[in-house]
Amino acid sequence: MEHSLIVDMAVLAAAASNNGLIAIAAGIAVLTGAGAGIGIGIGTSKAAEAVSRQPEASGKILMITLLGLALAEATAIYGLVISILLFGSMK
Repeated sequence: MEHSLIVDMAVLAAAASNNGLIAIAAGIAVLTGAGAGIGIGIGTSKAAEAVSRQPEASGKILMITLLGLALAEATAIYGLVISILLFGSMK
């Protein structure tokens, strides 16, 4: 089973119970929001280009775009939840 770097950092920080490491891991977890923001921006721009090229396919393009944006936003929410859990574990 594959683990992401963020989850590994979170596990290591929680196991070490060192407040400095926990804060660093939480900060890295929050950075997933930046990646999601970049992905959402790129996806939206490509959808706008696609609609401008084929206006008759705008319904299908909209549906696919909304699904992709929701998945990108989910990664940001996961990062936020991990960081909140990490800050909650600080003593």
